[in-house]
Amino acid sequence: MSETTSAAPEPLDPITLSVLRSALAGIAEEMGTVLVRSAYSSNIKERRDCSAALFDAAGRMVAQAEHIPVHLGAMPESVAAVIARGPEPGDVWILNDPYAGGTHLPDVTIVSPVAVDGEIVAYAVTRAHHSDIGGMSPGSMPADSRDLWQEGLIIPPVRLTEDVLTLICANSRTPRLRRGDFRAQASANRVAEARVLELVERWGLTTLQAGFDEVLAYAERRTRGVLGRLPDGVYRAETELEGDGVTQDDIPIRVEVTITGEAMRIDFAGTSPAVAGNVNCPLSVTRSACYFALRVLLPPDVPACAGTYAPLTIDAPVGSLVNARPPHAVVAGNVETSQRIADAVLAALAEVADVPAAGAGTMNNTVIGGRGWTYYETVAGGQGASSSGDGPSGVHVGMTNTLNTPIEALELEYPMRVERYELAAGSGGDGAHRGGDGVVRSIRVLEDATVNLLTDRRRHAPPGLAGGAPGAVGRNLLHTPLEDGSPGPVEELPPKVARTVPPGTVITLETPGGGGWGARPGVHPDA
Repeated sequence: MSETTSAAPEPLDPITLSVLRSALAGIAEEMGTVLVRSAYSSNIKERRDCSAALFDAAGRMVAQAEHIPVHLGAMPESVAAVIARGPEPGDVWILNDPYAGGTHLPDVTIVSPVAVDGEIVAYAVTRAHHSDIGGMSPGSMPADSRDLWQEGLIIPPVRLTEDVLTLICANSRTPRLRRGDFRAQASANRVAEARVLELVERWGLTTLQAGFDEVLAYAERRTRGVLGRLPDGVYRAETELEGDGVTQDDIPIRVEVTITGEAMRIDFAGTSPAVAGNVNCPLSVTRSACYFALRVLLPPDVPACAGTYAPLTIDAPVGSLVNARPPHAVVAGNVETSQRIADAVLAALAEVADVPAAGAGTMNNTVIGGRGWTYYETVAGGQGASSSGDGPSGVHVGMTNTLNTPIEALELEYPMRVERYELAAGSGGDGAHRGGDGVVRSIRVLEDATVNLLTDRRRHAPPGLAGGAPGAVGRNLLHTPLEDGSPGPVEELPPKVARTVPPGTVITLETPGGGGWGARPGVHPDA
């Protein structure tokens, strides 16, 4: 290699910095591509429910692929947890513990040190949602869990050996898929290692390390510049979660956003204490949601890295819904509470920034499983409209960025049949610019199955903005056949529910539309 010794980084010229920044981003994107193309499960290879990023030796994120916001914002805590264990060159580490760097148990992170001449210079990291990691129900996302142990196998930061892999797979209902997906993650990390070493060969280690520092400094300057153009002040908003799986009572989330110069502080004082159900968040998930809201303010060419988030401070009371402590259940906090947090922060910022109206505000989590199979999907909804145009329809909104499972793939892999899949016409809020429409999706199960739904916005509509009308609320419907096989009554289910159902049952999700933006000319916003 042309250079392998460490020296004090020197400032880079703008062209070199731009080339290195693009190269680092390219490594993260290639990691994601390798993971998706190598994975076994449809949740990763079809829906792309996974993320990839590159960190420097100090555990600072220097590049990420444009994947899942709730994954990426929490990754630094995973790397910090591994660094605290004393990793060595050649190691591969694995973890999913939400209270030790994870988000919720199905999201499993693999961290691989990248070394040059025995010195760790970077970390390659992938996180993927595994559609079964054990626990009390197929899919490892029970709507009725009351503590973390019920949600799956807890993996603290440990070295990934063949014995550890065997132990993990033995606790999953789908061990073959798990083993293949873990190997895909490790392979993506190895690709990142090769690409980093190629950069060292081309540019030298000193230049690469200088590039890490300057990418972070550049992103921080850009972020501070955006915040500095916002008026100083304190801006407040609140929202709610529609129950926690134990009770149907609303659970308040309150935020106070303070802009001071080129810095932002988000305070969650007044938010509910942690609850008995599973909508609690570890602090890593709350950070992810706040990072996402900050990113919405920034131009798309600002790199997403540790520097981007340096101007942001988060105050979350210990023991609250948004900073829960073990062993509180958290599986829905990652997917549902994160959405509501992001919506609340954006609602506060709407007073001073050009942000969209509220989108669906839920991932519409659908988890169905039986003996030896588990299906998990987040179902799309409507995006809120903005000052620049209508909101798109039938998209994943906010903290998720996944695709749908193609019907052909779903029916090939699972004993289920998709009977209806279409836009919920007219569910987007009216306005000068209309909110996007949600979708209607009906699935018939062909075997005995367990169904878990983790959803929101079934009672409280996504609000419009600047006089726009709210989007429509969603609905969860269960069609259970009678004993003679004929269609039975239709039951409307609560937002968060677990059921065991017989063959022939149809589960229908009608997902929320996005809020509208601006009143239509000549139409009063309350009309």
